[in-house]
Amino acid sequence: MNSKKSGLVISKSFIFFISIILACLSLLPFVIMIVNSTRSTYQIQQHAVSFVPSSYFMNNLKILTGKSFNPLLGFANSMIISIGSTFCALYFSTLTAYGIVMYDWKLKRAFFSFIMAIMMIPAQITLIGFYQMVYKIHMTNQLIMLILPAIASPSMVFFMRQYMKPSLSPSIVESARIDGAKEFYTFNKIVLPIMKPAIATQAIFSFVSSWNRLFEPLVLLTDQKKYTLPIMISLLRGDIYKTEYGAIYLGLTLTALPLIIVYLFLSKYIIAGVALGSVKG
Repeated sequence: MNSKKSGLVISKSFIFFISIILACLSLLPFVIMIVNSTRSTYQIQQHAVSFVPSSYFMNNLKILTGKSFNPLLGFANSMIISIGSTFCALYFSTLTAYGIVMYDWKLKRAFFSFIMAIMMIPAQITLIGFYQMVYKIHMTNQLIMLILPAIASPSMVFFMRQYMKPSLSPSIVESARIDGAKEFYTFNKIVLPIMKPAIATQAIFSFVSSWNRLFEPLVLLTDQKKYTLPIMISLLRGDIYKTEYGAIYLGLTLTALPLIIVYLFLSKYIIAGVALGSVKG
């Protein structure tokens, strides 16, 4: 018994040690990025990796805010696009999955197969046609055109359907209908709370994807007042006079900060969903 206990302790200690190493390796790029945001371009060019903060943070901030664009405005534009597209994707994808799972209709399988087929088409292929449509209706330089396409998110519909099938009992919906609840009331008040772990998981992926988008905004937005933060950071790298790496790292830090906050806020729901799934299994 003692040998088994000692072996178990050693194995747990080894797993704990490996987990600490992996956590440190995961956090290392963020630490280097934050430290470099306080260093000068010369310091970064001499030693790209450093764990000692410098005193050039305010100077990098002046360089970042001294360009022809406004980083705070870019931050606000990115936030509007990310929050709007995330909300549209989550709500309408969950609503679509609800219609597929809880309703019986003739073309149900064909509709779901069509959604799966759409998942196979790269987004870059449809971008040219989308840009031509936006140009013809005179909606370029409009943030709404980067939000509305999120309503159609085939991969999220698939994920929500797979989560909803074992998690949402049809008897709950039927009971609500018998009690006289309308369909949207049932969906908003009963289905959405049950789907909270799945929604939190997809919210992180959707927000991160929308926040980091560069190609689509770069094509649709030409007005500097509508630039997103990733566009502004990419323009910093293309400075024809001198590339200010300290300002770039500061911009990257500002770009990553909302993503970290969103993850910290929603991570507890993901953990709860994983625990719930293991209990059901």
